[in-house]
Amino acid sequence: MKTFHCDRCQQHVFFENVKCESCAALLGYVPALAEVCAFEPADEGTWRNLHASANGALYKQCNNYALENVCNWMLPADSPDVLCPACSLTHTIPNLTVPENRVYWYRLETAKRRLLYALGALGLHVESRKENPGGGLQFEFLEDGGVGEKVLTGHDNGLITMNIAEADDAHREKTRMEMGEPYRTLLGHFRHEIGHYYFDRLVTGSKWEEPFRALFGDERTDYQAALQAHYEEGPPADWDASYVSAYATTHPWEDWAETWAHYLHIVDTIDTAANCGLELKPDDKNEPTLTDSSPIESESFDNLMKRWFPLTYALNSLNRSLGLADAYPFTLAPKVIDKLRFVHRVIASADSKQEPMPNQISESEPSGAEATPPKPATTAPDGKNAPAPSDGTAVA
Repeated sequence: MKTFHCDRCQQHVFFENVKCESCAALLGYVPALAEVCAFEPADEGTWRNLHASANGALYKQCNNYALENVCNWMLPADSPDVLCPACSLTHTIPNLTVPENRVYWYRLETAKRRLLYALGALGLHVESRKENPGGGLQFEFLEDGGVGEKVLTGHDNGLITMNIAEADDAHREKTRMEMGEPYRTLLGHFRHEIGHYYFDRLVTGSKWEEPFRALFGDERTDYQAALQAHYEEGPPADWDASYVSAYATTHPWEDWAETWAHYLHIVDTIDTAANCGLELKPDDKNEPTLTDSSPIESESFDNLMKRWFPLTYALNSLNRSLGLADAYPFTLAPKVIDKLRFVHRVIASADSKQEPMPNQISESEPSGAEATPPKPATTAPDGKNAPAPSDGTAVA
């Protein structure tokens, strides 16, 4: 992710900030500019954009920013919409009469916005249900009901369901330890599930189908049987020689989604390091170096990997100095790198199936699948979750 600065005082600010801590200017993200901008009050309910590229244009806050404090995106003042492009993708929110659910909702929306930024930077178009009622992207943030009423995080034809318990840090860490996972994050869940969405858009029925099957396996094999076998028998003993995670061994769909998520981890982290001007120039010539800070969208896959390994060395070393676990607890086997390369190539050629977007990542191409990933739970008991109304007022 790029770095951002306050337009009024040039203080560094973050993607999630709503106020400059230096000059107190209101901050908001403007998707059309891909910038966090500073604003000054204009007429009632409108704000003047201080970014040099905005030419003083007027904006309004997303309703979930102005009323609910779970967003920081802005819309043009004359837009008929009241929800920003990110919030408008959420169909169902948690029951807000439960105090902690507002915090969980905020965390879910925050992770989702970071995901959407990364997709835009990679030139990956997102269709809403309004644009494509049959398969556009939509999110439901649901909580478990009574005994046995469990919400499963998953994807079904553009509908991504997230169990809000994943926004509870303690619950998520407990689950990570129980499942023996080295890494489990809210953003990682979004990256994984969006991988299923883009499998349907970019691989299914395309020139990538057969190359996908040659590398990942045949996705037409019975998913439910594969899932049951995974939970009963566990992954193969040597899974790390061919897969990025143990869960990736479950089925080719999950291998793709796990690899896709990992690719997003990599490119977003490298992009952030490049935009921060991070370089590694150790005195010992035998230590890893990192001096290339060229834009991610112009990179070949091989050069991305050359930059990634020294960066992870530095990240893990810094974390260990702070007494923390490794930031990147993975070792990438050659076959895993081949799968990551495949994801890179699919994304690079995405403009052949989608509307062109800026900053398209580069790489060449060479045919991916039928069926759809498993259906998640999309509803929960009455009173547990609430629709996100079209007027943007989230009421449980």
